[in-house]
Amino acid sequence: MKRLAILAHLAALAVVGVPATGQTSAAVTHSDFQAVDEHGEHVYAATDKVTLEGILLHHPADMLDPTPDDTITEMFNLGGTWQIFFQGEGADHAGTAVFLGQLYNNLPWVAVDGGYTDEEFVAELIRLNSARFGPGDRIRVTGYFLSYKGKLNINEQHNKNPDHDFTIELLARGAGLPRPEVLTLDDLKDSDDDFIFDPTRQTGCEYHQSRLIKVEDVYFADSSGWAPGAELTITDGIRTFPVKLGRGNGIYAGSNNLTEPFDVIGIMDQESTDLTSGYRLYVMNYDGNGSVLASRQHRRADKPGDLNLDGILDLDDLAELLEDWNE
Repeated sequence: MKRLAILAHLAALAVVGVPATGQTSAAVTHSDFQAVDEHGEHVYAATDKVTLEGILLHHPADMLDPTPDDTITEMFNLGGTWQIFFQGEGADHAGTAVFLGQLYNNLPWVAVDGGYTDEEFVAELIRLNSARFGPGDRIRVTGYFLSYKGKLNINEQHNKNPDHDFTIELLARGAGLPRPEVLTLDDLKDSDDDFIFDPTRQTGCEYHQSRLIKVEDVYFADSSGWAPGAELTITDGIRTFPVKLGRGNGIYAGSNNLTEPFDVIGIMDQESTDLTSGYRLYVMNYDGNGSVLASRQHRRADKPGDLNLDGILDLDDLAELLEDWNE
């Protein structure tokens, strides 16, 4: 139990890594890296490692469970898993996920034994988490990549050999979370309630993929399944959209007190073998405020200066600032 508690703490920390001496990689923007054709297939064709920079959007342990278990034999169960999303800045309007799984040897398409023992996976998490980082930090990621259900993810290509390790460098602590882009469901779904897919990635779901967005004025079609990892549905009364819940403490606490209408701030994700659909909004945590389904830090990014996170900029925020100043 003590070891797992340490692991859970480590997985909520950040990473700083340096590529191995002599290792080459190609610097690329998120926009170029995530480019797709009319079928949703990725067109980025480099074979070497790539290097991308951007802003980290969440704590990794709020998304996936890093607890190792090398006794798992079920197909597609990867044991401990770890993932982050980071998005480009300025004109680089895209983002990328970075993924690490413990067990690859139980996957039918993996030719090599890529599975980590529990001890090896803990060591890999320690290697990645050698320095603390958090949402809003600017990072640089270098690694190999694979396409998975609509996203081009940086990962180890199901190979645990050290030459396939990805690395993450901390460039600037506290650079600042991006303000979520404000949307309504008709920006993401058409009049038939189908996902808007634009292969040029200038509109619709692809335009916002792997980035922080805010969908306004929605409510749950059915929230009875609220739980960590659940997939619920929001609606504006006409269109619907899936929402994937993460593993944050507020979600574990079962604090679903949201009433209609409310706003949702999360990361636009995609996970489907149909590469032109399968989009969802990934929300890592919820602070129980009753008005915005979001992680606490994302609400702060939405309204800079809202120190008490009540969704309103007023004298109460000034009072909290003065209280902090006097401490």
